[in-house]
Amino acid sequence: MAVSEETADRRASGILDTNAVIHLADLPPQHLPLNAMTTTVTLAELSVGPLTAPTEVVAAERQAHLQLAEDDFEPLLFDAAAARAFGRVSASLRRAGRKAHSRTFDAMIAAIAIANGLPLYTCNPRDFEGIDELEVVAVPHP
Repeated sequence: MAVSEETADRRASGILDTNAVIHLADLPPQHLPLNAMTTTVTLAELSVGPLTAPTEVVAAERQAHLQLAEDDFEPLLFDAAAARAFGRVSASLRRAGRKAHSRTFDAMIAAIAIANGLPLYTCNPRDFEGIDELEVVAVPHP
């Protein structure tokens, strides 16, 4: 895994991890790709939020956030190429001594990034430690 922090030299395209999508409104644009994308896995993660919210108000806020993400992005799919990359991601995590099953969503997002040859932008780069082939761009947490 290569981790970089970029500001002036913004990439044309990249995938936003779920935490970057959640905090998107608060992230400085210079730390993001010009063409920000997300994945179906991130939409799946966001869809859990309203269902597990502690209050109706929080559930409504999370539902609105999910709907904005669905409207703003055409998500990249977890397709056959991502499924093949997922095997390599899981093997990398195991070699690094990390439990692949506890990182399933992150591993799937990483696999989509690898399969599409795109860097992954995240506020939590440690979530992706030990994943070979993945280029991670650290985004300052707001």
